[in-house]
This record gives sequence, C-alpha cells and structure tokens, in this order.
Amino acid sequence: MSTTISKVTKRVRPALLFAAIAALGLAACVGGGKGQSAEDKERLKAFVVESVPDNAKKIDANFENKIHLVGVRAEPENAPPGTEVKLTFYWRCDEPIEPGWALSTHVQHEGFERPDNLDAAGPLREWKEGQQIFGPSRWERGKIYVDEQTYRMPTDLKGPDSLVYLSIWKNDARLRIQSGPTDGQNRVIAAKLKTGLAPQAPEKVQEKGAIPELSVKKLAATEKIVVDGKGDEPAWKVAPSTGAFVNVSSGEPNTGALGGQAKLAWDKENLYVLFEVKDPNVTGGFTDPKDQPKRHTSTGQPMLWNGHTVEMMVDPDGDGDNVNYYELQINPQNKVFKSQFDGYNAPRGGDYGPFGHEDWDPKLKSAVGIQGTLDKADDKDEGYVVEVAIPWAAYTKGAATLPPKSGDTWRVNFYAMQDNGGVAWSAILGQGNFHKSSRFGKVRFVSDEPTGAADAGAGDAGAATDAGAKDGGSGGDAGAKKPVAPKK
Repeated sequence: MSTTISKVTKRVRPALLFAAIAALGLAACVGGGKGQSAEDKERLKAFVVESVPDNAKKIDANFENKIHLVGVRAEPENAPPGTEVKLTFYWRCDEPIEPGWALSTHVQHEGFERPDNLDAAGPLREWKEGQQIFGPSRWERGKIYVDEQTYRMPTDLKGPDSLVYLSIWKNDARLRIQSGPTDGQNRVIAAKLKTGLAPQAPEKVQEKGAIPELSVKKLAATEKIVVDGKGDEPAWKVAPSTGAFVNVSSGEPNTGALGGQAKLAWDKENLYVLFEVKDPNVTGGFTDPKDQPKRHTSTGQPMLWNGHTVEMMVDPDGDGDNVNYYELQINPQNKVFKSQFDGYNAPRGGDYGPFGHEDWDPKLKSAVGIQGTLDKADDKDEGYVVEVAIPWAAYTKGAATLPPKSGDTWRVNFYAMQDNGGVAWSAILGQGNFHKSSRFGKVRFVSDEPTGAADAGAGDAGAATDAGAKDGGSGGDAGAKKPVAPKK
C-alpha cells in the first residue's frame, strides 16, 4: 500500500509542483494586485491590446525569451529642437518575470555627454510602492502592453540624430537581449529621431593667420526668418557660424570681455546675418546729429565705430582687391552706418568724412535685442543680438550674379567693436585697417536647387519678413585704424 502511494505521489507531485510554480509566476507577473487600486486597474485596461496596430513600426527585440518589444511608433519622427514627441512602445509578455524589473528609456542626443532619462514617464511607469505601477513584473503571458511616453526635444540640440534606447532593468542588471537591434549593452535601439540639424563638423584647428571659410546653404522655401532681434527661428538654430571672433591684430583667441560670433543664411531675396555679441556694458549713446555734430559724419550718419557696434564688410566679387566693397555697422540702439567704397578707404573726406559713398542705401531691415540694460553702466549686461536682412540688390557693384549662384564665393568680414577697436572673424594681422579685403574671410553660397533656380525671383529682392524691424538708412565707419573724431 505504501508502495502504491509512493508511486502515485511521484506521478502527482511534478504536476502539483508545476501548477504551484505557474501560479506563483502568474502572481509575480501581475503583481498580485499589490500597489494597484481598483481605479488603477480600471485605468490601465486601456493599455492592453490584442495586436500591434498597422501604423506602428514592427520590430522583434527578444529579452531572454520572456518579453518581446514588438512595435514602435514615434510621432513625429522628424523632431527639430523644441518639438514634443510622443513615443509608443508595444511589449508582449511571453513568460512572466519575477518582481523588481522595470522599463527604461534613454534618449541620447549627438554631442551630449549624458542621455535624457524617461524611466518614470508614462502611464505604465508611474512609481507606486517601489515599483512601476504596470511594469513588466506585472504583465500576463500572451498579452501586449502599450507603453506611451511624451518627451520634448531640447532646444540646444547639436546633431542630426537622436537615438531612443529601451531596456528592462533591476538594480545593476538588465535582461539580456537575444535578438533585435542592440547597442551591445542590452539596450534596444528602438527609434531614431531626425532633428533636421546639419552634422557637426569635427572642430578644425585653424592655422594662425589662415583665411577662415564658411559654406552657407540656401534656406528652403518653407524656412522663414523674421527680423525681430530674437534670432529664435529654427533656421538660425542650424545656420553656420563663424565661431568665436578672434583678436583682430594677432588672430589669437579673444581673452577680452567683448566677444561675439555671426551666423549666416540666405534666400533668393536677402542675405541674413545674426550677430551675437558678448558685452558686459551695452552702450548706445547716439542722439540727433544736430545735438552731437562731432559724433556724426558730415552727411549726418553716426560714427558708430567710436562706440559699441557690430560691423560687416563685403567684397562681392570674392577677389579681395578692395574694388567695389561695402561697409555696414549697426549699434545696440539699432542705429545704422552704411557706405560703399570704390577702392581701399576711398573716396574719403576729412575727420568727419564722408567715408566712401555714404549715399549708398541697401534698404536693409534690422532689429536689436539686448540682454541687459542699455546705457546703464552700474549693472552688468550679457550682451546684445543684431539681426539684419540685406536685399541682394544692395550689392549691384561688384557682384557677378544676384542672388549668388550655388558655388559663388564672396569675401566678407565681421567685427564686434568698442571704441574704435574690437574682435573679428578674420584677423587683419596688422596688414591695414578693418577695410583690408585681402584679409576678409571667404563665404561660399550653396544650394540644393537645380542650376539656374537659385537666381530665379531676384527681382523680388528686399522682401524680408519684418516684425517691427528698422529700415536701415542712417548710421559711421569701422576699423581700429579709422579716424577718431577730434576732441571738443
């Protein structure tokens, strides 16, 4: 009798043991209800589905034959800086897992040292009593779970791609990924978000004294720049920059308090420039020419180079011979000096000019934004921004084609100035004053349009979008070697 019982016991115990283990596993998989209220359970029913929808990207990432990532959707996939993105992941539970495991999402942006962590974002991942309220340890065999997350892309993105990584973790461990796209660290590469930014070129160490070069891509038809002194359009976020201005005499990195950089863009109507100036004491100081005759030229333009200003020199034919070049200055008050020169500093009058052909009218639009307070010396400012749109028609003397054709190169220099000195994109190296066009940088205009399309519509020049911007038409000259107004 005992033998019979023994045989029956041996035959029955494995089945009982399996049932017990399965029951325990299921309890572990669904958490046994611990930490979930009836309201939670009802709310989370909406995140269990029968199948992956057609509008999701199908994927199969296998986590130890227990959990599979079977679908991904990113809305939108093209996500420029500041865009809100909805990420949806579809998980299938093939085998219950023990308590303590949780879902993880990392978003890694190019040029960022650390990823953004979204581990606690979304309805399934709310933390309650030490675990995700509907994390993988609560999942039931054969069901598909919808894991939704909302994320805003940073405004200071640096590269064209942002990668979304998923893992299932517990303490210092991750479930092993047996198949699927992985980074080699048991994280699934679930999605790639396109930022629309240009790839970051490796930082180039420029030889001291070398002429800097910049390629500027034509704006797409859908890209617009509003001249308002903010420089916050998406086009400016991806626009090429001169980098930090250098010591104008030596070409060495600038160590002074005054600093700056310039960004460039263009379309069929205008050349756009955004100056970003670091200035701890933003100063204007110019009033009416009648009240300040010694601070204005003989034609009534403000001699801005004797104060705080930005300056742009342009030699459109690109040969750097100082024949038919242009000068433009704009100060923190949005006052403008503009002139066109036939030759190096010529024509030129006396101490008060005229300097070049001051009757040149580029019909520009400009706006200034100040980070601080204007003409208040007892506080510390951050600086100011100058945004300007210059119609191509302004450069009729010297330019081969207007607007430029893709591949055309102009000679241009940019300066941030204070009291007749300053910093520059391309150092002059003592070879003359700020007008020395053989020392100007090289700006190459490029376009994706078919040959001939770039100059279509040139007759519309001057149609920059204007948001309270100023039409340039009055303004001094620049250059460390320029004449300084005589003392009273």
